[in-house]
Amino acid sequence: MHNMENILETRDYIVSKTGHRPVIGMILGSGLGSLADEIKNPTKIPYSEIPHFAKSEAIGHANELVIGELNGKIVAAMKGRFHYYEGYTLDEVTFPVRVMKALGIEKVIITNACGAVNTSFNPGDLMLITDHINLVGANPLMGPNNDELGTRFPDLSEVYNKELRSIAAKVANDQNIHLQEGVYAWWSGPTYETPAEIRMFRTLGADAAGMSTVPEAIVATHSSMKVLGISCITNMASGILDQPLNHEEVIDVAGKVRVKFVGLVKGILEEI
Repeated sequence: MHNMENILETRDYIVSKTGHRPVIGMILGSGLGSLADEIKNPTKIPYSEIPHFAKSEAIGHANELVIGELNGKIVAAMKGRFHYYEGYTLDEVTFPVRVMKALGIEKVIITNACGAVNTSFNPGDLMLITDHINLVGANPLMGPNNDELGTRFPDLSEVYNKELRSIAAKVANDQNIHLQEGVYAWWSGPTYETPAEIRMFRTLGADAAGMSTVPEAIVATHSSMKVLGISCITNMASGILDQPLNHEEVIDVAGKVRVKFVGLVKGILEEI
């Protein structure tokens, strides 16, 4: 359970470091951190210096909080995130979301790099997350509930905000980006899934599979924040093509769609 004292201590530390007051939070996934490089007049705070933040070791993540202006909005961007597969507790994984809420942020854009389960998708596609399936068997809200932070039994019927999704779809259309939409399945990792597991995911109605996003989205919903989820499809999931998967490919494809991804998110920021 997140401790209110820790949340407020972390918030006060961040506030002491910057004159910016962010209104939108962003969590940037593998290979997508370059969006933070577009932030004007940035305050950059390494996670290692932020009280109560975990320290991420994930490849492709820069591990710093960047606060500043992006397309007319003051944003707080996590350049790199914490993953359950790294051995962190889900409390540690989602703690930054609590801090964003304490900073006054009401909307959060959560991004990731993931594999396509839907065989009509292609590497390099961007996918708007419409819903998720939690296949990990753990939940970041397990344990005692802090009623100051949110209700004991949160409704998850609309985790990924419809209004934000329709704005994203309109911006994509204006920019001639073919934006896929679909259900994201959360898998613990760090192994990629087996071909049999991917067949199971498809049977269950998943369009993409990845190792992040869902815990943060659940905690954001518990915190009454509006969530927009965007996945970068970096590869076809296990068993679709007759080839092994590797992380270098994931980072490589994420880098190639960088311009499209950055343009989409910047366009969305103007509208929300």
